[in-house]
Amino acid sequence: MIPLILYDFPSKLEGNHWFALGYKNLPFRVEWVEYPDLAPRMKEIGAKPSKRLDGTEKYTLPVLSDPNTGALVTDSLEIAEYLEKTYLDKPIFSNKSKGLIRAFDSVVINLLRAAFKFPIVRTSEILNARSAEYYIATREIMFEEKFTELSAEGLKREEHWTNLERMFNTSQEWYDKEEGKWLMGDVFSYADIIVAAILFWLKRVLHDNEWEKIASWHDGKWAKLLVDVEKECNGV
Repeated sequence: MIPLILYDFPSKLEGNHWFALGYKNLPFRVEWVEYPDLAPRMKEIGAKPSKRLDGTEKYTLPVLSDPNTGALVTDSLEIAEYLEKTYLDKPIFSNKSKGLIRAFDSVVINLLRAAFKFPIVRTSEILNARSAEYYIATREIMFEEKFTELSAEGLKREEHWTNLERMFNTSQEWYDKEEGKWLMGDVFSYADIIVAAILFWLKRVLHDNEWEKIASWHDGKWAKLLVDVEKECNGV
């Protein structure tokens, strides 16, 4: 099997996780793309852009290229569904759960969106210089707000913390509905990867004391869940 190619953004930090690829034990290599180079690189390889609310096109990562089939897939959820359809071992959408997991993904992202600006500010701190400059400038245009004001210390930051905790409180309620450790009880699924991906992002971008605050919620539930998913996905 020819290794798959995953296009993703680099950072100043070492180590990363691509949970679905790791879970399915698929060989792959990563091609790093800095933010300013995203659009020309994606046009070069023929990746499809998505649409903004105003109808203009935008390119996003991750993008997966599969030289074994010729497929070029954009967006984490679309990549997961492609892998599920193409590589049948170790399913992540068991029991015909694809539609429910898509709905779950939308709900989780909507909950996270209320606190989004805080980790966005922290994300800029781990990017390489060219990407950080581009990232800050484009987010100021996107939010129509100075970057320093997106999640300023004080009432804004407190509100973002409240919204983050609300998201995890809701997530805890979902996990409590099942007796097993996963959202589908004893069945590991892409729904758990969605939660773990958010946790991994927060752990990477937040300051240590900020991550420790999240890790302490619900008797350490979220730090343990991230470790459990990493083990399931072979630490990749």
